[in-house]
Amino acid sequence: MSNSSSRRRFITTSLAAGAALALTPSRLVCAAEVAHPGRKLKVAFIGIGNRGNDLIKTFRDTGLVEPVAFADVDLLGAHTAESRQLYPDVPGFQDFREMFAKMGDKFEAVIIATPDFSHFIIALHAMAQGKHVYLEKPLAHSFHEVEVLMAQAARSGVVTQMGNQGHSGSNYHQFKAWQEAGLIADVTRIDMFMNSPRRWHGWQVDGFPAGEPVPATLDWDLWHLHKAVHPFSKRLHPGDWRGWFNYGNGAFGDWGPHILDTCHRFLELGLPHTIEAVKRDGPNEFIYPQATTILFDFAARPGRPPVEVFWYDGVENRPPLPPEMAGKAGFTQKNGKFIYSKKLTFLGGTHSETLRIVPEDKMREMAPTLPRIKAGFSDHFQNFALACLGREETKSPFHVAGPLTQVFLLGVITQRLGGRLEFDPVAKRFTNSDRANELLAGGPPRVGWESYYRG
Repeated sequence: MSNSSSRRRFITTSLAAGAALALTPSRLVCAAEVAHPGRKLKVAFIGIGNRGNDLIKTFRDTGLVEPVAFADVDLLGAHTAESRQLYPDVPGFQDFREMFAKMGDKFEAVIIATPDFSHFIIALHAMAQGKHVYLEKPLAHSFHEVEVLMAQAARSGVVTQMGNQGHSGSNYHQFKAWQEAGLIADVTRIDMFMNSPRRWHGWQVDGFPAGEPVPATLDWDLWHLHKAVHPFSKRLHPGDWRGWFNYGNGAFGDWGPHILDTCHRFLELGLPHTIEAVKRDGPNEFIYPQATTILFDFAARPGRPPVEVFWYDGVENRPPLPPEMAGKAGFTQKNGKFIYSKKLTFLGGTHSETLRIVPEDKMREMAPTLPRIKAGFSDHFQNFALACLGREETKSPFHVAGPLTQVFLLGVITQRLGGRLEFDPVAKRFTNSDRANELLAGGPPRVGWESYYRG
């Protein structure tokens, strides 16, 4: 079969698998049975270095989980050593499939902290075996992988949570309370900005790296899973994969879920109908631009006006200051958002950082009447564990986090192709670009991994 025929068949299959989501029942965000007090959730960690190590320690500190298995393609690498030392008696596996085969009856949930491109296969494998899933953001590497993950979560009836941890924090509760009080109303524009330096900034790239010796501890073929194997390079593993279109989702995937999450959820933005590359600094076929400005147009919703959402990344590519902050010298915040509503303008940060009304004089004037946030809510990690134990509902289950992720994946396609793309949010297809529609599916898997893409 020709490459073009294979790609067309893959895209058609992926579309059909995603469409199944519309036929699934309502999604669980809490286990059906409540565990007895004191019982810990038995978990397996997949990806135990770097962010995975952070999650192991954070979940340990909840006092709610018991690690029973580890899996990592670089299990004996230097960056996984701390995790192994924390739990020296926990069995480790290089291949997550072997871990499931040998120990699948020993754990109830998995916590996944692997590169973006591998999220889909590992999470799908886990849910198909009835395991609850905590999955680092973004959910997947392609738009239709997210569709399939949402559908599988609904079919499996498992508890899910995306790792945008601020979505269980003060920002979540404040945004909800301020909207319910009518303070955040008739939003027409949001400016998101991510102006911290990224790993790929300053790179000069015209192809994949020529290759370096593969570390003896690393299964480099398995690291790629369904992707075509490229030569090993430290610009890919263990951390720089994020800057490559082939493996990561750039600044969108890394910070977007921490900036737009509450706006997307409580304003019910859904999916945009146009996405435009207003600026691309240093566009490249292989790595993300050095700076971009992307405009998303979201349609009006019942009782709510259309919303323009601008995204600014790049160290010097900053959004304009609101008129209320005109002449304000020394504004140095690197990451966050401005929210423009009918009566008020807000400045927000990322993760759990709460909103401020601008100018500051207005915030002080309104302070006595602003809703107060009650303390005592669980954090994102406690929330997942408690939901698996039947005591809470997750704040960022896949059917909530999925459309948020898809917004950024549409942005990634626009970063890559440039121009203005027209998107049908109902059919979930671009109407003016065949190449953009190909990128929705991400590309056919390599031999041996096709079963994960058959819906």
